[in-house]
Amino acid sequence: MKYQIGDKVLILHSNEEADIVDIINEKMLLVDVQGVQFPVYMDQVDFPYFKRFTEKKLFPVKKEKQYVDDVRKEKTGKTERQEDGVWLTFLPVMKTDEFGEEIVDELKLHLENRTETVYRFIYKLHFFGRPDFEFKNTVNPFENFYLHDIKFADLNDSPSFEFEFSLMEPDKDKADHFETSVRLKPKQLFAKIKELQENNKATFSQRLFETYPDKVFEHKIEMGDKAKHKGKLYDASKARQHIEPARSVIDLHIEKLTDNWQRMSNFEILTMQLKTFEKYYQLAIVHHQPSLIVIHGVGEGKLRDEIHEILRLKHEVNSFTNQYHPRYGYGATEIFFQY
Repeated sequence: MKYQIGDKVLILHSNEEADIVDIINEKMLLVDVQGVQFPVYMDQVDFPYFKRFTEKKLFPVKKEKQYVDDVRKEKTGKTERQEDGVWLTFLPVMKTDEFGEEIVDELKLHLENRTETVYRFIYKLHFFGRPDFEFKNTVNPFENFYLHDIKFADLNDSPSFEFEFSLMEPDKDKADHFETSVRLKPKQLFAKIKELQENNKATFSQRLFETYPDKVFEHKIEMGDKAKHKGKLYDASKARQHIEPARSVIDLHIEKLTDNWQRMSNFEILTMQLKTFEKYYQLAIVHHQPSLIVIHGVGEGKLRDEIHEILRLKHEVNSFTNQYHPRYGYGATEIFFQY
């Protein structure tokens, strides 16, 4: 191996010196430049000794006499860094298979804070809507924070990368917390990796947010004495008496929803199925059901995939599963709620 951890190297395209902090694989290094870490290919760096040698003069030039007014002020050495938000960065790690082909073995995940603010964060990894990995930490300004590795094969299990951010120093004008997530589909991932190879780049990133959101203030309605005495207030505890009953199982097969389904296009069928799902999902929430079974069938999986995408965005969903069921086979998804 040409390089070792701790070596000083020169970034060829920027002419900056960096420290090697990790050796990712046979072709890639993780380097640090003034506290900012990022991956580079080995052919993009070199030892700085030749640069230092060529910069030295064999015969030093005789310095001319200078006066105080002619002396330039020293630069602080600090470069102004541009803020552009917080990002989730993916670094594909390659390996050579038995046929000599380079394939992606795993992805290294980094949280990049490209702002001047310190954030607390809670990170959760979900597969098929179920929690798999979680931890809490803080990320400093312009820090590249290593999260973990994920096997490339696991990306077929519908991973969801969930984040909850809060300010290290609370601000009364800023939100108490901010939640966001990233989901990668295999087709999108393959396109990203192909783009990296074509452009000779090491990583691709997804921005989680550009600026931390402001607090949303709720406006309270003050009632006058007249309204207090004569106005009738709605009793929320009796609301469920006037709402359609919920169902513990809903069947979204189109023949169960309408008799005229044979005249409908595929788009119209899917739209009706999703509207029916949303209706009974909301009824389940209003009635505080612990769970809901949605029968979507097997088929090509379009309806199932659409429902799973919706469920990943629902805060009331604790988890959901599409495991084998003795009555529905693999054609149903069971949803578990949290209140």
